[in-house]
Amino acid sequence: MLSEPAAFIRANTAIAAPPLVPEIRLHLATEITPLWQATEAVLDRTQLPPPYWAFAWAGGQALARHILDHPDLVRGRSVLDFGAGSGLLALAAARAGAARAAAAEIDPFAAAAIALNGALNRLEVGVMSEDVIGRFPPPWQVVLVGDMCYERPLAERLTLWLRQLAGAGALVLLGDPGRAYLPKAGLVELARYTVPTPLDLEDRTSREGVVWQLTGGAIPGEFSP
Repeated sequence: MLSEPAAFIRANTAIAAPPLVPEIRLHLATEITPLWQATEAVLDRTQLPPPYWAFAWAGGQALARHILDHPDLVRGRSVLDFGAGSGLLALAAARAGAARAAAAEIDPFAAAAIALNGALNRLEVGVMSEDVIGRFPPPWQVVLVGDMCYERPLAERLTLWLRQLAGAGALVLLGDPGRAYLPKAGLVELARYTVPTPLDLEDRTSREGVVWQLTGGAIPGEFSP
């Protein structure tokens, strides 16, 4: 039932650590197709997004690993994990010493998963269920975005806002394994990680997750065909 997303999550996932981030445990899908089919039955009634929250995507894992290996990026700072899914990036930030870690996620199942994952890891993460794109000035000093450049309309809208935040002084970090709509300019590469991936989720057994810092300011022709 939609009123019991936490029960649905417990019944359809197992507790496991992402390959690149063994420090953090999550409620994850062990068999991808059955979970997707179970969620689609709910989607037919509720129009909710697919269960992206049940997978530790390659870009998110790379960025989470980078945050844990470089805690100075978030220590003592206010951090937002945008499009949080499982909340992996917010959890990594909290573990690395962020003053406050928030996860923005409009899917109520994902919000429930983030709450469960926070409790599982004994880490405090605030959940924001509204669409935060466009919020300005930024109440966060660091914005983390993992694997969100897979769809053009969202990527365009998100990138414009993120550049505005970066221009106002926020540190904006992206974790991406080569999705189609990653910005083509205004990026500074910080690190690369090889992330194991299952064949039924990706088209290969590993992807190269790149950590980028997004710069501020408009890029002429950035979203031209």
